[in-house]
Amino acid sequence: MSRSPSASRVALVTGGIGGIGSEVCLQLALTGRTVIAVDLATRSDRIEAFREHIAASKGAIRFEPCDVSDFKACGSLIEHIEHNIGHVDILVNAAGITRDTSLRKMDPQHWHELMRVNLDGVFNTCRHVVEGMTARGFGRIVNLSSVNGQTGQFGQTNYSAAKAGVHGFSMALARETARKGVTVNTVSPGYCDTPMVAAVPQEIRQQIISDIPVGRLGTPADIARAVVFLTADDAGYITGANLPVNGGYFMSF
Repeated sequence: MSRSPSASRVALVTGGIGGIGSEVCLQLALTGRTVIAVDLATRSDRIEAFREHIAASKGAIRFEPCDVSDFKACGSLIEHIEHNIGHVDILVNAAGITRDTSLRKMDPQHWHELMRVNLDGVFNTCRHVVEGMTARGFGRIVNLSSVNGQTGQFGQTNYSAAKAGVHGFSMALARETARKGVTVNTVSPGYCDTPMVAAVPQEIRQQIISDIPVGRLGTPADIARAVVFLTADDAGYITGANLPVNGGYFMSF
């Protein structure tokens, strides 16, 4: 489907109805992007809550169901979007799950389920959009990692490995696409005020907050702001970077 040069760019956000993902969708829509929120269609209550949350976007955001762990399903999704809306200019991979347990207790299912979503999902979506982006000479890809991919975390050998892998993937793809007008970057959130962190026992959550130099949990808006920055049309000289958004919880040179 062709569009005029002045038409708004199309942004696809996986994990788009999650706490961080939905805020990313809203912030991208505010910059004039046409946004497709991608997530599983198995929870009608979550989808309805998402639709209420994005009501103010006035149609700039739409929901499309897809299992990002399924390579063929991702291909069909991209084909559907390109035929009905336009080519994908911006890809934000925010889909992620946890399967926390110590390695001594971790069974292969805990490992493979998480890898299929958190790491394979990044490959599946990027693989289907990168050729078109490079051919058109423009693309912005942001993959969400995690502070725990940088520091490691007890009970998260699978999650920490996948999130570290996300940035390794981003750096390599950034080198492959840099001369084609396509940037690939990583955003590594710290502990944020999302349902995932809310499920942590209160005493542990308070200990986490006490270890954050700014003295609070992050918000989805904190993360979305970083994503919007990296996906701007004029952000073409930033690629292969990892932007930590963690309130100072982890600092490195």
